[in-house]
Amino acid sequence: MKLENLYSDKESLVTRKDFELLYEEHLELQNRYDKLTERFCKISKLSDKQFGNVLEKNDKYVRDAKRFSVILKHSDKQGAKLLNEKGLLEAELEAELLQEQKLLMEIETTQKEIVFTLGTVGESRSRETGNHVRRVSEYSKLLALYSGVDEEDAEKLRIASPMHDIGKVATPDYILNKPAKLTSSEFEIMKGHSTCGYNILKYSSRPLLKVAAIVAYEHHEKWDGSGYPKGLKGDKIHLFGRITALADVFDALGSDRVYKKAWRDEDIFQYFRDEKAKHFDPELVDIFFKHLDEFLAIRAKFQDIIKHEK
Repeated sequence: MKLENLYSDKESLVTRKDFELLYEEHLELQNRYDKLTERFCKISKLSDKQFGNVLEKNDKYVRDAKRFSVILKHSDKQGAKLLNEKGLLEAELEAELLQEQKLLMEIETTQKEIVFTLGTVGESRSRETGNHVRRVSEYSKLLALYSGVDEEDAEKLRIASPMHDIGKVATPDYILNKPAKLTSSEFEIMKGHSTCGYNILKYSSRPLLKVAAIVAYEHHEKWDGSGYPKGLKGDKIHLFGRITALADVFDALGSDRVYKKAWRDEDIFQYFRDEKAKHFDPELVDIFFKHLDEFLAIRAKFQDIIKHEK
């Protein structure tokens, strides 16, 4: 599925134009980063003598010295001192490295914005709030940390988990917004959003989108093997899929949907106890109850804002 086809209506939380501008900015930054990385690699392989010969032939010394001053945020005098102390090659490499790091940070920022923006698309089509994906992302990181996942990977999951329902972009509105129980044939169509989401994301080599692909594909798998799309069982389901499954269900049960009212907390907790080692990873259920106050605090912090009609 092409990115330009992801927006199917005008009621999305973000407009197609907003997303296209954001995505174009990301591609521009990625292109600049790739070119700079290629140049940096070439420079780093030159010896001091070789690099000096290149500069002599192209008469670049003066121009580069001034450029270093700007990049490194030094005055001309400080820039010249740096060149004298480190040598031209080292100063060049340091300047290139600083540029590379800055671009990488910008790329990571746009990736995060793209992931969260896309995450709201599926939810907006099914008339759910943007806070649903925010809560699921925070629950997921908390579960990951208490499961022993390191901070870096837990943060990747937090950022990627809003993409769990991106596949809903291909689900018809009459199914997404049906105010009643789905028929068996309608449910089969609904189940396709997991595979659709995975197919949208699976070709990316970016770490965040690779995590998002896992989450989109496996968040409806169940511990006992009765889930979909592949019927995976136990720890054959990726931990990120198991975590997002619990986080998503907890929030979904506690929220109003077109087909149901929010459940009472007592009923949600009993459901989790009943579904331990059936729907949910038993260790994750234990973690959830052990740190229940923290999950409830996240829910309160990112609660939905209900707009009353006049």
